[in-house]
Amino acid sequence: MNTTPKHLLSALIMAHATLTSAQPAYNMAQLQTEQLGRGLVCIPDGDSIIISWRLLSEDPKGTAFNVYQGDTKLNKQPLTQSTFFKAKAQGQGDCIYRVATVDEGKESGRKDGAFHLSQTSATPYISIPLQPPPDGITPNGQRYRYSANDASVGDVDGDGEYEIILKWDPSNAHDNSHEGYTGNVYLDCYKIPNLTGAPSASPLLWRIDLGKNIRAGAHYTQFMVYDLDGDGKAEVVCKTADGTRDGRGTVIGDSTADYRTDKIIDKEIEGKGRSSRQRISGRILQGPEYLTVFSGLTGQALCTVPYTPPRGDVSSWGDSYGNRCDRFLACVAYLDGQHPSVVMCRGYYTKTYLAAYDWDGTSLKLRWLFDSETTDRERCQAHPHALPYSGQGNHNLRVGDVDGDGCDEITYGSMAVDNDGTGLYTTGMGHGDAIHLMPFYPDSTQLQVWDVHENKRDGSDFRDARTGRIIFQIKDNTDVGRGMAADIDPTNPGLEMWSSSQRGYFDVAGRHHPTDFWIPQNFAVWWDGDLCRELLDRGAISKYNWQQNRIDRIFQFDGCEFNNGSKSTPCLSADILGDWREEVIVRTRDSHELRIYHTTHTTTHRFPCWMQDIPYRLSVATENVGYNQPPEPGRYFASDMKPQ
Repeated sequence: MNTTPKHLLSALIMAHATLTSAQPAYNMAQLQTEQLGRGLVCIPDGDSIIISWRLLSEDPKGTAFNVYQGDTKLNKQPLTQSTFFKAKAQGQGDCIYRVATVDEGKESGRKDGAFHLSQTSATPYISIPLQPPPDGITPNGQRYRYSANDASVGDVDGDGEYEIILKWDPSNAHDNSHEGYTGNVYLDCYKIPNLTGAPSASPLLWRIDLGKNIRAGAHYTQFMVYDLDGDGKAEVVCKTADGTRDGRGTVIGDSTADYRTDKIIDKEIEGKGRSSRQRISGRILQGPEYLTVFSGLTGQALCTVPYTPPRGDVSSWGDSYGNRCDRFLACVAYLDGQHPSVVMCRGYYTKTYLAAYDWDGTSLKLRWLFDSETTDRERCQAHPHALPYSGQGNHNLRVGDVDGDGCDEITYGSMAVDNDGTGLYTTGMGHGDAIHLMPFYPDSTQLQVWDVHENKRDGSDFRDARTGRIIFQIKDNTDVGRGMAADIDPTNPGLEMWSSSQRGYFDVAGRHHPTDFWIPQNFAVWWDGDLCRELLDRGAISKYNWQQNRIDRIFQFDGCEFNNGSKSTPCLSADILGDWREEVIVRTRDSHELRIYHTTHTTTHRFPCWMQDIPYRLSVATENVGYNQPPEPGRYFASDMKPQ
C-alpha cells in the first residue's frame, strides 16, 4: 500500500489541481432545465416503511419536512437532517404517504409529494409490468425473442416526475463487426406506478417500432430523452429509417422498403491486413437514413430530417461491410449556455462527425457540424506534426463545461469538441471503451478525465479536461477494456481510479495502491449512507472495505439480469427518485417486469437531487450510448469534501 504521508500527498494533489483555472460556470438563472417534484418513494423494509424524497436546489437552506401516512403525521419534529425517514408499518389496506415542506416553522399547507403503497407489498422495489414484443423469425429462418435493454428517463407529461423510456433488443442483436439478420428494435414509454398517489391502470404509454431497416445492437440506436424545447415535456430523438412506425402507428417513409443485405463480399480480416470472401446478411448498407423527434407523451413522430452525416461510400469509413460507418454516439449539451441541443455522432475508428441540432417544438435545425477530416486537413497544413482528430472516439462520450465559459463541451474519447463545434484538443491516443469526466480533486470544481485505451500501447491516462494535458499515464501493452473512477477509499484525498490492466487503484497523485484482487470496473452507485461510492457490477452492489482491504457484497439483485454481456450494466442507474442516493433499474430474467430498486440504508446527509446537477443529468441522458457508463457529477463529491 502507499505510505506517502497524507500532508505530502495533499501537496502533490494541490500542485496538480492549481495548474488549470477553468471553472464550470453555468448561469442557472438562464438555463432551461426540468421542473422536478418531490419524487417521493416508499419501500417496505421488514416491519418498517422507508420513505424518501428529493431536496430541490431551489429549496431555502433551512427547509424542513413533515411526513404523513394519510392524515397522520409520522414525525414528532420537522425533519432537517436528511430527506429519508423510517416509519413503522401500520394498518391494513393501501396507504397514501405524503411529504410537506416546513419553512420558518410553518408548513406549506400543501403536500408536495405523494406515493400510493399497497400494504400487501413486501418487495424492496417498485415493480413495473412489461409487455415484451412478440418473438420473431428472420428471413433465413432464425427464431429470436426479446429482452428489456437500456433505459432512459424524462418527464413526458409535465407532472414533475419521470417516465421510463425502455429499449427492447432481440436475442439476435449483433455488434457491428458481426454479420447476421436481427429482429426489429422497439422503444416503449412506461409510467412509474404510484408516484402521483394512485396506481396507474396500465403503465405502458406507447411503443415505437424502429422497423426492419434499423439493425439491432449496442452501437446502432442511441436514443436521447430530454425536454429540448422547454415546454416541460420531454422528447425522444433517435435514428430512424423507412418503415419506422411511431407511437400512434404512423409509418415514416416507405413501409415496404427492405434494405437488408444478403451477398458475398471481400471482407477485411481484422488485424490481419488481408481479406477473404464472405457472405454478409442482415446489414443495412443502403437506403435513406433519418433523424426523428418523437413526442415523449404520445410517441408521435413530430419531425423527421435526413440523418447527418449520411453513410455515403461505405468503404470510405475504413471497411466495406459497415463496421466502421455504423458506429453511432449521441448526447445532449447546453452549447449556447441556455438551451439544450441534441448532438448525433457518427464514426470514431477513422473519420468522425458530430452534428448538433436545436429543436424549437416545430423544426429541427442544424447548429453546427464537426468534421474530423476537414479539421485534420486544416491543422496539418499549419502544423505538419499535429495530432489527429480522426480515430480518437470511444464507445461512449461525456458532456460538461470544461473551460468555464458556461457552455458545454463534448469529450469524445481522446479528443474534445468545443461548444461552437470546433476542435478543443486531441491527445492522439485513439479509441477506448470507458471514460470518466468529473472533478477528481478535493475542493475543486475543475474537471478531469480518466480514459482507457485499446491500442495495446497507451494504457490509461488521467488528464486535464480543458487542455488535454496529461497529468499521469499508465502505459500498457494490452487492450485495457474497462476502467472506473470513484471515491472508494476515504483515507486518500480525491477520487480513486482503476482499470482492467492492474489490480488495485491509483490516487490522483498517480500513486498505485495494490490489492490482490480485481476491483469491479463496470459501474458505481451511491447506495449506503456514507459519502463514498459503491460498486455496481454483475448483479450485485459491493463496497471496497478499505480497513480490511477487501470487497464486501452488500446487496444482491435476486431474480434479475444485467445487460450487455461482459459490460454487466443495469437498464439504468440514476437518482430518479427519493433522496440523493441512486436507484438501480433492472429487468427480471424473463423481461416481464422492470424493477426500480431504492436503498433502505439510513443516511444522515442531505443534498439536492443529483438530476439538478447539469453534468450528472446529461450523463444520465447519455447512459444508454454505446458501452454504458455510470452518471457522474459536475462538482467534487467525496468523503473528504467540506460540509455543504
